Amino acid sequence: MSLPAGSSIGIIGGGQLGRMLAMAAARLGYRIVVLEPQPDCPAAQVANRQIVAAYDDAAALSELAAASAVVTYEFENVPVAAAAALASTVPVYPPARALEVAQDRLAEKKFLNGIGIPTADFSPVDNDEELTAALKQFNGSGILKTRRMGYDGKGQRVFRNMETGGFAGTCEAMGTVPLILESFVTFEREISVIAARGIDGSLAAYDPAWNVHRNGILHSSTLPAGVKSETAAAAQAAAAEILAALDYVGVIGVEFFVLADGSPLANEIAPRVHNSGHWTEAACTISQFEQHIRAVAGLPLGSPARQFDCVMENLIGDDVRRVPDLLAEPDLMLHLYGKAEARPGRKMGHFTRVSRRS
Repeated sequence: MSLPAGSSIGIIGGGQLGRMLAMAAARLGYRIVVLEPQPDCPAAQVANRQIVAAYDDAAALSELAAASAVVTYEFENVPVAAAAALASTVPVYPPARALEVAQDRLAEKKFLNGIGIPTADFSPVDNDEELTAALKQFNGSGILKTRRMGYDGKGQRVFRNMETGGFAGTCEAMGTVPLILESFVTFEREISVIAARGIDGSLAAYDPAWNVHRNGILHSSTLPAGVKSETAAAAQAAAAEILAALDYVGVIGVEFFVLADGSPLANEIAPRVHNSGHWTEAACTISQFEQHIRAVAGLPLGSPARQFDCVMENLIGDDVRRVPDLLAEPDLMLHLYGKAEARPGRKMGHFTRVSRRS
């Protein structure tokens, strides 16, 4: 049974993704309650109500559950215990299991391999001795990452062609937290698939986007992605396998490396709407944000068909100064996030240039 118009949807997290979800929900006639500790956050500026509290505040979670017909979230670091507690009184989509898998890079890699989806080679690292052994296994090269919390290039250290040994203090410098070393992958390009699964198990997958990163942060997503149709189909099929294995409801982002032979190698999953899917609001009739709201509300999924070729670019920090010039361009859609201060590395907005499909 679908959620009737006028119902309230709770969103944990008040950033730009929550903002765009709230805007999509309003178009479909829903009200939005945001749980976010920062007052006047981007999502609250377009929501009906904000509960100002920590994500794991028991009283606030009870208040959110009482005010919402369904609860979702805009980022993957929502405490699993909080999501599970909420799910005992109100539907929570995507399920807490998706958070549990995505929050730990080791669990994520094991999950993907366990359902037959290949990834880069990896090794858990808990101390400098294990790092030395893992680097020896990977011929002195790899990317050391925190298993939890890192994003946009944070919590990472790169090793290239180094002699193994002599890494005393590395794990301490990384915060003395559980780590994972991932082998380098020689790839042609990075792509991502935005896909959705409804409460009834229905599926919808958007065309893959070609992603370019700068300083560990997504710079641009381009459609078409410049990959073979077989590559696109394989990536979309992998996303569908992930959605089914997690009994998922909502939108997911899945990132892949494309190897020289065209095969996609899964990099990571994001159990939420995704930065590399922002292009959908300009190039598709149904954006990833509306698709997510449709899914969690029990509505029919919309068509993921792409109407235009496009390039989406993030506005990072002082890039926001480009806005007047960007607005003078034809065939460009701009979206600013309502953030008062432009800081280095901070996503202030994005824009998408569209053109006739080739």
